[in-house]
Amino acid sequence: RCKKGLNELLGNQVLKIMATDPGAVKDFEAFCKQTGHTLLQLDQTDKVFTFYIKKRLDTL
Repeated sequence: RCKKGLNELLGNQVLKIMATDPGAVKDFEAFCKQTGHTLLQLDQTDKVFTFYIKKRLDTL
C-alpha cells in the first residue's frame, strides 16, 4: 500500500501512513533507505504508529 500511495504522488509530496505493527518501524526505515524516500517523522500514540514519508524527487 505504501508503494502504491507513493506512486500516486509527485516528488517531494508527503504520504501519511498509519500502522499497528511494531515491526513497521524497522520496515519503513529500511524501505526509505532502499528507495531514497525520506522518513520525515514517526509518531506513536498508544499502539498506532504514524509515518510521514516524503517521496524522493526524481531527476531525469
